[in-house]
Amino acid sequence: MQKSKLGLDFEKVEYARGLAKGIAQDVQTFVEQYTTVAVERTLCRLMGIDGVDDNDVPLPNVVVEALKDKGVLNEGALFFIANAMIQTGLTPQQIAEKVAREELDITKVVTTNPQEIAHALQPVIDESMARIRARRSRREHYLDTIGEGPKPYLYIIVATGNIYEDVVQAQAGARQGADVIAVIRTTGQSLLDYVPYGATTEGFGGTFATQENFRIMRKALDEVGEEQGRYIRLCNYCSGLCMPEIAIMGAFEGLDVMLNDALYGILFRDINMQRTLIDQYMSRIINGFAGVIINTGEDNYLTTADAVEAAHTVLASDLINEQLALMAGLPEEQMGLGHAFEMDPMLENGFLLELAQAQMTREIFPKATLKYMPPTKFMTGNIFRGHIQDALFNMIGIWTHQGIQLLGMPTEAIHTPFMSDRYLSIENAKYIFNNMKSIGEEMEFKEDGICRNRVKEVLGNTIKLLEDITKEGLFTALEKGIFGDVKRPKNGGKGLEGVTMKGANYLNPFVELMKGKR
Repeated sequence: MQKSKLGLDFEKVEYARGLAKGIAQDVQTFVEQYTTVAVERTLCRLMGIDGVDDNDVPLPNVVVEALKDKGVLNEGALFFIANAMIQTGLTPQQIAEKVAREELDITKVVTTNPQEIAHALQPVIDESMARIRARRSRREHYLDTIGEGPKPYLYIIVATGNIYEDVVQAQAGARQGADVIAVIRTTGQSLLDYVPYGATTEGFGGTFATQENFRIMRKALDEVGEEQGRYIRLCNYCSGLCMPEIAIMGAFEGLDVMLNDALYGILFRDINMQRTLIDQYMSRIINGFAGVIINTGEDNYLTTADAVEAAHTVLASDLINEQLALMAGLPEEQMGLGHAFEMDPMLENGFLLELAQAQMTREIFPKATLKYMPPTKFMTGNIFRGHIQDALFNMIGIWTHQGIQLLGMPTEAIHTPFMSDRYLSIENAKYIFNNMKSIGEEMEFKEDGICRNRVKEVLGNTIKLLEDITKEGLFTALEKGIFGDVKRPKNGGKGLEGVTMKGANYLNPFVELMKGKR
């Protein structure tokens, strides 16, 4: 059995993991009975449907809305598209274009038997999966030939609103030493129930996540990666109302990391919990198949709740998120579980408390590519103190063997920090990572000391919380504000109208294929 530097009781850890598995299974039982408009639009995209109509409405939306208006969405978009393919001899793209021009009603096409439908779908399914495999193979080829930076990966953000300016900033960041470039989404995109089309130049607080923008940035990072002699990872956001759609677009265009967490959308974007957990399942199946690392959003809970009192809610959520990801077929190595302690710089021994929790998280999730986020709640006002706090977090990142280190920087609040500040932050991390490279192997935690006692307390509170959630279920717990002190109604929030129970003819062959074949 794994030995804990903190004296963790792994029997209690496994008990907590078992509780989380039961909670996740209850959610999964619900999820598997339903589909959503976003899931069906994702299946349209997997069939090769792309582009917009004369009113700039994405064609996947056009097809799915047509089925929804006829009250047959629960039978699945693939069922109707396949029937239309058989009866008309058209491709899925041609069918979508005819639906957009109101020249074809795919709900009135004569249906055929399941064998014919499967035969018609197979070549299209094979083509889509081959496209994703090719992208994954391209990444693996780069990693085998030019390699990558060491862990923790240095993670920075760009967010100019203009994809072409983002390219300039991203390539500059890679040359300064960054390993992961995260293109922040424009404000409010998570609440759009469609994905914009094409290259965009007018985002606010970030840049629109579109397939063309993904393509442009992937090409730019491949160019700078070849120049620098190391692979540069690209990160974006498949969360919000289009979670699985953005996941498939990222899979097609070779993204490496995706922010992918339903709980964040529920708590901080008021997205309906039923819909977004269904969407999350499909998105994680895609990310698992594509080899994409997912980042979850637990670190954000402590921006709205007290970091000392609510630390156990982060661990509880990590455990639940782990189980939901495993049920979607996503390997542990692709889990960037979020954690960080929004420590008040004036808190006595705050560094030790955070060090204990970071080491605890590493020991509980030994295979995960953990995402470690710098503090933000107390970073306004004194940027010099903030820079020191970021240095302390960098120490903990290397000490506890984190996977992805989100770098804090003095002008981070403007989303595209000054290049000089970004340079300082990258140098800060590189200097500390080199000077403290083996500290995790050298240092021990004192018996009955602050760190060991802290993790006992956090794990104990985590178990109690998971026991409470087990009794009432995750949906009810979210209604009561169990995470982040934010309460959300089960039957409220944005997007509930996009959920429908699956019918007898529901068809989605991609799920088992992607979960079973990598």
